[in-house]
Amino acid sequence: MGFDHAWTYDYLTWRSLQNKPWFGALPTLTAAACVTSSLRLGTLVASPNFREPVPFAKELMTLDDISPCRLTLGIGAGADGYDAVALRDAAWSPAERQTRFAEFMEALDVLLTNEKSDFKGCHYLANAARAIPGCLQKPRLPFAIAATGKKSMSVAATHGDMWVAVDGRLHPD
Repeated sequence: MGFDHAWTYDYLTWRSLQNKPWFGALPTLTAAACVTSSLRLGTLVASPNFREPVPFAKELMTLDDISPCRLTLGIGAGADGYDAVALRDAAWSPAERQTRFAEFMEALDVLLTNEKSDFKGCHYLANAARAIPGCLQKPRLPFAIAATGKKSMSVAATHGDMWVAVDGRLHPD
């Protein structure tokens, strides 16, 4: 059809579609990878609101292999809403989301660039986590980081290969 890339939301549900069928982003992208040969694929955007870095890194590495080399991870700190409270009683504050996001990205970067990783942060842990065979894209698949504030822009500058301008403005964190 002539498209260069396709992106899918990585949410547990989506706003007005909360009571409608909604499928997981990574299985959807895997299906797309299996029926296309040149289409670049990505999430827009994943967040730590309902993810842990170790299994997520393994899923991304697998999809990078299945695609092959056509995956870009769109990722951000997350927001309030259904996804923010699906696994907990209350949404994290914006400050906690930023702190967790920075640590999540640090862990994900380590996990996707090493065959064996140890990581210990305040929120996330990896003990001798294996990433074999690793990403096909080197040093790892690209990160497109959604960021609007100073702290998230710092994460984008440190770990990102691309920046996703969420609403075209920068905001104070």
